[in-house]
Amino acid sequence: MILVTGATGNVGRQVVGQLRAAGVPVRALARRPEAAGLPPEVEVAAGDLAEPDTLAAALTGVEAVFLVWPFLTTEGAPGVLDAVTAHTDRVVYLSSSRVRDDVDRQADPISGLHAGMEGVIAKSTAAWTFLRAETIASNALGWAGQIRDSGVVRGPDLAAKPVVHERDVAASAVRVLTEDGHAGATYVLTGPEVVGRADQVRLIGAAIGRTLRFEPVPVAAARARMLADGRPPALVDALLAGADAPAEPPLITTTIRDLTGTPARSFETWARDHRPDFT
Repeated sequence: MILVTGATGNVGRQVVGQLRAAGVPVRALARRPEAAGLPPEVEVAAGDLAEPDTLAAALTGVEAVFLVWPFLTTEGAPGVLDAVTAHTDRVVYLSSSRVRDDVDRQADPISGLHAGMEGVIAKSTAAWTFLRAETIASNALGWAGQIRDSGVVRGPDLAAKPVVHERDVAASAVRVLTEDGHAGATYVLTGPEVVGRADQVRLIGAAIGRTLRFEPVPVAAARARMLADGRPPALVDALLAGADAPAEPPLITTTIRDLTGTPARSFETWARDHRPDFT
């Protein structure tokens, strides 16, 4: 039995589905099981990572945990790890490729959060595996409203990245959750090519048969707009993390192919897979 946290998110849903397809017993964690929106045949257990005392029932009989951390600090993480390791020592954590091992201080809040979580997990008794994912392609789903309404996507023109399909992240997770030999390993997961935001918008347009346009917005203006909309400053900083930093040469890995036997999917493939979300 494998417990999947973040099971209602883009990656977590894929992990649940791929484990089920492989015939692996899986349990999804949700704060409100009745609203999880998962197939009725999926076992959904009530629990909240913000309240470690609520996790015991979900963890009973579990052999491994896929951990997605939904908070902006690691404050409650030690309690969660204590609850997890009381039942199993196998933890696969979805981290970020922004984490650097050769620095004392990470470059931005997102990498700092994930580095902190990796540290908490490493200090526990867990036999951990870290999946450091590059920007996940499903982030582009946030543009759906703009695309449907105007065909113009406005936002900061962040550095181009080898964005990765959530199916490939999930497939990698399924391998390390169900195979031996991955304890203590850190894997960097990327897509097969570097794609900027303008190209992502163009490829979505090609997939849905419309001409779309990306309109860059200065980072300062984007930050002011988000704050004016009432978003908490910590969340705004996290969403725009690294936007002002000098671009570093992107790293493309073959880790997904090495783990799963199948090459990483392109953003073009992702856009075709998600046509209904933009129409």
